[in-house]
Amino acid sequence: MIEAGEVSVGGSIETAKSRPLAAGDVVSYQLAPNLPPLGLIPEYIPLDIRFEDDHLMVISKPAGMVCHPATGHEGGTLVNALLAYCGYEGLAHLQGPDRPGIVHRLDKDTSGLMVVAKTDEAGRALTEAIRLRELRRHYLALVHGYIAADTGLVDAPLARNLRDRVRFTVSDEPGARSAVTSFSVLERYDVGRDDDGYCLLECRLFTGRTHQIRVHMAYTQHPCVGDPLYGRPRRRESVELGLDRQFLHSYSLEFTHPLSGETLGFVDALPDDLRQALDLIRPRSLGLTEAGQQLQGLFG
Repeated sequence: MIEAGEVSVGGSIETAKSRPLAAGDVVSYQLAPNLPPLGLIPEYIPLDIRFEDDHLMVISKPAGMVCHPATGHEGGTLVNALLAYCGYEGLAHLQGPDRPGIVHRLDKDTSGLMVVAKTDEAGRALTEAIRLRELRRHYLALVHGYIAADTGLVDAPLARNLRDRVRFTVSDEPGARSAVTSFSVLERYDVGRDDDGYCLLECRLFTGRTHQIRVHMAYTQHPCVGDPLYGRPRRRESVELGLDRQFLHSYSLEFTHPLSGETLGFVDALPDDLRQALDLIRPRSLGLTEAGQQLQGLFG
């Protein structure tokens, strides 16, 4: 800016960067407006807002919506919708200029609750809460097979699959990142003619790695039903359950508001497509667990 003649000292343009300053000198320059990157376009897409104040929002993201623009998904994303609703200056920019408001993400075909930062201050605090595992995220997942134990913990680092860059895998390579998921069985379903039964799980994320629950459940040989990337080959059961996506829903979000200190908690019941899939296998239920009885209103 100095070299371009855009800085003045005492009212006079100054082009020497080595100019020494004296007490009382007034240095003036005009900051460029904080503009969105070229191609980041506001789109008036309805948002399901569960909470909003000057610092953050909690929304329920529908299945099929990508969180931010990327190759192959340049429009129709959550970011495009947020730009239309808040404006670029009304969102935090800590995740980069092309991801305004984003603090954490959900996969395209995973539905449910997300928090959005409207200010950098809130974004920093929420990012730190995720790092310290103080932002509690719980999911409902229907998985293949029978899980005998009522609870379990998967502590298995994840890394990008070297043969397929879209996928992630459990890895002990030095670059793998820690990933921890706990789960509780809510309901078990008997085997059918074309399947080996199912379990409905509540999963909690202690870390937030890409595809974490999907990879961890596939690692335990109980992949999410309908998962096109980590699940089993599409079979007759997928058609019968009417699913065209993975059965995974972010149903619960709880955290401390970074400015007010208030504890905020939100619950989002299963969307219709996932609830209908459960209705189809309900006659095969082997009964609710204790945890399932407590949460039955969300999926029953």
